[in-house]
Amino acid sequence: MSTCAADLAPLLGTAATNATEYLCNRFADTTLAVDTTYLLFSAYLVFAMQLGFAMLCAGSVRAKNTMNIMLTNVLDAAAGALFYYLFGFAFAFGTPSNGFIGKQFFGLQNIPEVGFDYSFFLFQWAFAIAAAGITSGSIAERTQFVSYLIYSAFLTGFVYPVVSHWIWSADGWASATRTSGPLLFKSGVIDFAGSGVVHMVGGIAGFWGALIEGPRIGRFDHTGRSVVLRGHSATLVVLGTFLLWFGWFGFNPGSFVTILKSYGPAGSINGQWSAVGRTGVTTTLAGSVAALTTLFAKRLQTGHWNVTDVCNGMLGGFAAITAGCSVVDPWAAIICGFVSAWVLMGFNALAARFKYDDPLEAAQLHGGCGAWGIIFTALFAKQKYVEQIYGEGRPYGLFMGGGGRLLAAHVVQILVIAGFVSFTMGPLFLALDKLGLLRITAEQELAGMDMTRHGGSAYVYHDDDETDRTTPPGFMLRSALSRSPGEPPKSEAAPANNQV
Repeated sequence: MSTCAADLAPLLGTAATNATEYLCNRFADTTLAVDTTYLLFSAYLVFAMQLGFAMLCAGSVRAKNTMNIMLTNVLDAAAGALFYYLFGFAFAFGTPSNGFIGKQFFGLQNIPEVGFDYSFFLFQWAFAIAAAGITSGSIAERTQFVSYLIYSAFLTGFVYPVVSHWIWSADGWASATRTSGPLLFKSGVIDFAGSGVVHMVGGIAGFWGALIEGPRIGRFDHTGRSVVLRGHSATLVVLGTFLLWFGWFGFNPGSFVTILKSYGPAGSINGQWSAVGRTGVTTTLAGSVAALTTLFAKRLQTGHWNVTDVCNGMLGGFAAITAGCSVVDPWAAIICGFVSAWVLMGFNALAARFKYDDPLEAAQLHGGCGAWGIIFTALFAKQKYVEQIYGEGRPYGLFMGGGGRLLAAHVVQILVIAGFVSFTMGPLFLALDKLGLLRITAEQELAGMDMTRHGGSAYVYHDDDETDRTTPPGFMLRSALSRSPGEPPKSEAAPANNQV
C-alpha cells in the first residue's frame, strides 16, 4: 500500500482499498500535471531571456554591428539546442556518474519517459544557452562569425554541462543534493539557480575571448586613455533589461522545478509555493537596489543620470542573488544588491585601467557579480530556509551563525569553476586566434560587420534603396571605408531626391 493510501485508509475504511488507490493515483496525476506545467512555464520564461539578451546586445553595440550581434544570439539558441541535445544534457544529468561528468542519455536516448524528463531537458537547455549568450557580449563588434559557432557549440555541449553536473546533479561531487557520496565539507554548494554555474561560466569564458582578441579599435587612445564607444540605442538596452528581468522570474523561482512536493497526512499535498514566492521577492529586491545604488553612485562620479549604467547595475544584482535567492531573507537581498553594484563598478574600473574591452561589461557583470553572489550566499543563508530545501542538519550562512563549512565549499566552487573554464575556453580562443579565425580585419572592423559580413545595414533609411540587392560587396566595403563617421551609406544607383 502506498503512503497516500495508508494515510487515506483510516478515513475511508479498509473496505475502500480500491477507491483509496484510485484517489491516490488521481492525486499523483494531478500533482504531475501541475508540476510539469510549472516547469514548462518556467522554461518559457528563461527562454524569453534570449530575446532580452538580443535586445540588450543590439542596443549596446554601434549601429554598424547590429545585424551581426543579433544573428549570434539567434545561433546561440539554435546551435545550443543541437549540441545540448547530442551531448550537453548527458554530461550534465546522465546518472549514475563518476561525480565529474554524466555518461548516459546522449541524444536523449534511454531517457526515462516518466515524470517530466523532456520538460526538464527543455528547462536546462534554456539555462545552457543563457551562458552562451553572456559570452557573446564580451567579444562583440570584432569577432568572426565562425568563432561564435565554434565556441557556442563547445560551451553548451561540454563546458557548461560539466560544471552544472558538479553542482546540480545528484551525483555531482560538489552538489548539495548529492546522494552517491559524502557532501563537500559536509555541506555541498548552494548555487540554487546558477550564479556560478551559469553566470561565472559565461563571464569567464567571455573574459578569455575578449582578452585574447584585444580591445576594439578606438577603445583606448594613443596615450592609453579610455574612450567610450557608446551603444547606438538606449531604447533597446532598456527593453532588453526589462525582458531579462521578466525572464529571471523563471530563472530563479523556476529552479525549484516542482511546486507540489509530496503527500502529507490524510492525502494532503505539501507545497513549496511560499518558498517560490519568497525567491521572486529576493530576486526583485536585489536587482532593484543594485539599480538604485548604481544610479546615485554614477551620478556622483559623472554628474549624469545614466540609464545604461543603471540597467547594467540592475543585471549585476540579479546575477548575484541567483545563487542564494531561495535561502536568504528579503533584507539580506538588499545587502546583496547594494554590494553587487560596487563590485561591478570596481571591476569596470579595473578593466579600464588594464585596457580590457568588454562592450557589454559581461565578464565584469556576470563573472564578478556571480562570484560575489556565491560568497554572499555562504554568509547570509538562513538555517530555516536551507533545511526547508536541502534537509535538516545542513551548514548555513557564516553571518547567520552556521559556521564556515558552507563558505569553504563556496570558495572551492569559485576557484574550480574559474580554473576549469579558463583551462577549456582559454585554449579554444587562443587556438582560434592562431588559426586566424577569431578576429576580423581592421578594415572590416572600421566599416562594420553588417556591411562587410552580413550583406548590409540592419537599418534601411530609404524605401527605394536597392543597395543591398544590386551593389557588389567590394563596392559596399570601399564605400563604407571612404565615407565620414555618421554618414549613411550611398548607392551608385540612388536617385538624387531620396527622402529620409
